[in-house]
Amino acid sequence: MSRRRAPSHSFRLSKRNRNFLVVASALALSILFCCTATYRSGTWLADAFRDRPDESSPAGPAWSADSADLTIAASPLMAPVLSQLAGRFNALDEKTPDGRAMTVSIIAVNPEKMVVESLGSPPFQAISPDSSLWLDQLEQRWTDAGIAQVTNSVIPLGQSRTSGQVRYAVSPVVIAAWEDVARDLGWPDQAVGWQDIQQIATSDAGFKWNHSSTNTASGLLATLAEFYAGAGLVRGLTAEAATAQSTLDYVRAVEATIRFYGEGEEVIVERLAAEGRNFLDAFVGQERVVIDWNRTHPDQRLIAIYPAEGTLWTDHPLALLELGANAAELPVTDNQRLTYRAFAQFLTGRESQLSLLAAGYRPADLDIPLDGPDSPFASTDAVDWREPQTTLQMPPANVINVVLDAWRYTKRPTNVYLVVDTSGSMEGEKIRRTREALAAFVEQVQGDRDRVGIVEFASSVKSFVPLSTLDETSRYDMLDVIDNMDAMGGTALIDAVYAAVEDLQSQRDDQAINAVVVMTDGLDNDSRRTLNELARLLETRDDSPVVLFTIAFGSDADDTLLNRMADAGNGQFRRADETDIEELYRIISTYF
Repeated sequence: MSRRRAPSHSFRLSKRNRNFLVVASALALSILFCCTATYRSGTWLADAFRDRPDESSPAGPAWSADSADLTIAASPLMAPVLSQLAGRFNALDEKTPDGRAMTVSIIAVNPEKMVVESLGSPPFQAISPDSSLWLDQLEQRWTDAGIAQVTNSVIPLGQSRTSGQVRYAVSPVVIAAWEDVARDLGWPDQAVGWQDIQQIATSDAGFKWNHSSTNTASGLLATLAEFYAGAGLVRGLTAEAATAQSTLDYVRAVEATIRFYGEGEEVIVERLAAEGRNFLDAFVGQERVVIDWNRTHPDQRLIAIYPAEGTLWTDHPLALLELGANAAELPVTDNQRLTYRAFAQFLTGRESQLSLLAAGYRPADLDIPLDGPDSPFASTDAVDWREPQTTLQMPPANVINVVLDAWRYTKRPTNVYLVVDTSGSMEGEKIRRTREALAAFVEQVQGDRDRVGIVEFASSVKSFVPLSTLDETSRYDMLDVIDNMDAMGGTALIDAVYAAVEDLQSQRDDQAINAVVVMTDGLDNDSRRTLNELARLLETRDDSPVVLFTIAFGSDADDTLLNRMADAGNGQFRRADETDIEELYRIISTYF
């Protein structure tokens, strides 16, 4: 299998290379994605032009011109609570003037994906991300892409993408720690901050903590709080203060102790329930997570630590989408607008506000006492309604952009091998979608601190591309290897993973997150190594552990083996098919 490099004066106009040109152009314009997810830590305007609706494409989701049915996309943590409230609203059987029943449906959507879909023709008419930061991002990307100024616009030129914004709940971002860990940090006798976390994680190699990727509200707000702490400020963070060497050194020292990044609190809690103390000692999340956990795990309490240097809040807005900017999408109906206003009023009413308080959120209605007899804040020291003592000021969008750019150079770096099954059973749609998923993963890795390698295998290792940072040349070479992957041969899964782990361990890089992402669609039938040998190899380097993420692609993969492999590597097992393999690689990328 050859690697083909175009001469310096030419470029092959394949689909993959056109994608590469797009990425290169985006870099030149400082419209960057970091190694997280759909928007990267470069700027709020990242790749907005990619999300421009195709006016020639078929119409998106349809609803009748007099529909009063409102679908709201809500962040995964809030969606179950909002669904209960929507059920109560629907039971009221409110009617529009023309007799249509007002009904509200809630769907759980990651806020980042929510933003991307809202730029096109989404299957929802309103959104409720966990922070108004996502609404700001949506509006800026909408304006940057010029979508509102298309020729066939049915709304006024320059129209905002959202309207009628209301805030119905808030929750501060905290460091959630097991009770004995919190006491070791000094709680409740003294204030605990980011530097205390960094010190214990540095002195104790077994200490494990994380904040999720900056594509989540808690991860982004925690990152902003770290930059504030590094700059010694509680308000007025500027680009100059955020990029001062002392600030960057502070943030780098804290980030160096992160075990991994990853998805939001809802996924962290699921893994805590399954793995307990073996998973994490502490993590960053919304205060509400601590309250909810302690209700069902009173013997394994989490404590909410409010960072001494200050913290920011999730503000849970609700906003109506102003759909109808182009011929490919239907506008929101008058009846849907009525339903939106009625539901917004219902959410901010006292009964709903008390329900949100009972669910662990702080209500937007400030007249509701947090220390009342039925409040989850009463009779517990795990959370404190009087905290946080210091609330940080939300920086302006341009400063957030700078922080996200700087974070790419202060976050913990990654060494990751993509181990890819290209055996004969991968022929056809599977290999095509795998190439697309791998290329998307590689294209989104930016900066010069993360390194990527590829192990392609079938009956044996077919291609071994060593770890390298992705400059223009190495990125082109890696994409070329991916383009030329073909399906043939058997499946030597364990041998391929063993080779990747062995090489990672030989790097002796204890400053980086060392990971292997392995995908297969079948049974191991050609390996010389055994799973026990792989497990022993993984145990040999405690100072720079390798995390294994395993993906079963299709129904014929060996789930049992992949599960055991992920367990041996303290990682995760996931299942995918042709429709979601690229999305799954995107999700996994948030851990780095």
